[in-house]
Amino acid sequence: MRYYTGYPKDLGHSRVVHFTSEREFVQLLHEGRPVVVAFTIRGNYTKHLDRVLEESAAEFYPHVKFLRVECPKYPGFCITRQKKEYPFIEIFHSPAQAAIQGRVVDPGITRYSVKVLPFNYDLSAYGFREFFKRHNIQSSDAK
Repeated sequence: MRYYTGYPKDLGHSRVVHFTSEREFVQLLHEGRPVVVAFTIRGNYTKHLDRVLEESAAEFYPHVKFLRVECPKYPGFCITRQKKEYPFIEIFHSPAQAAIQGRVVDPGITRYSVKVLPFNYDLSAYGFREFFKRHNIQSSDAK
């Protein structure tokens, strides 16, 4: 017997990207879309977080990417974030081409600057929507 708990909605196949390497992460940033990164450890709260990520990733696809990092598997990447409390979420966005004033530079070289925003809103699709609005991050097709 299955009870209805509001989950799972039929979201089709998962839109959450699983972290496998920093190189892949950088490629994801280079696509130019905001990337919501969940740094996770095993635990009951992570199960809730996973559901929120799945639902949010489906809702904001393809405008925002959602990436999940399993910190026990990739401790090096997680340690660089210098946080004590897990799980936590950061939003990487605006890989803007850095303007280099007054110098002729090889046009084949593009530099990226990425803003990292800590996410401290309600952990829900609604919370993400409010956060994106507040930070002017496009999360859906302009109407």
